[in-house]
Amino acid sequence: MNIMKKSTYILFTTGIVMLLLAANTNAQTTAFKPKDQQLFNTIAHMDSVMFNAFNNRNLDVMKTLFTPDVEFYNDGKGVTGYDATMAGFKGIFENKQAADLRRDLLKETLEVYPMPGFGAIEMGTHKFTHTENGKQIVGVMKFVHVWQYQDGQWKVKRVVSVGH
Repeated sequence: MNIMKKSTYILFTTGIVMLLLAANTNAQTTAFKPKDQQLFNTIAHMDSVMFNAFNNRNLDVMKTLFTPDVEFYNDGKGVTGYDATMAGFKGIFENKQAADLRRDLLKETLEVYPMPGFGAIEMGTHKFTHTENGKQIVGVMKFVHVWQYQDGQWKVKRVVSVGH
């Protein structure tokens, strides 16, 4: 390839890479705009109800927030149903070594999408923190909750938790 063609190729390739990086950066910094603000607010509230119960070790409330046929997909632990999911929460709540474990939603990552005739899909990133051997351990993971609205109640029917 002669010098002129090589220079043109390098400039063209660099330009494409710059456009892709700019587009990717823009996509990551664009704030999510919900299609239904009221639904967004409702699901954000339900998320806070769930994780206030989690952070306060309130298994009774946690039990009310999942459908009896919930499926919880976790890339670190596999798939569990209702009973195993509640047993998992109970084990976490009783674990003295994880007494300070808490979950916090990274609010700027929250996205909520309506699912007509069913409920909503919630996606986001959350942070779990606890102390281990005197050091604070932080885990940041992505999640998807499929919320079902039935009989006047919002409950989680499916959970996908990744990044463990």
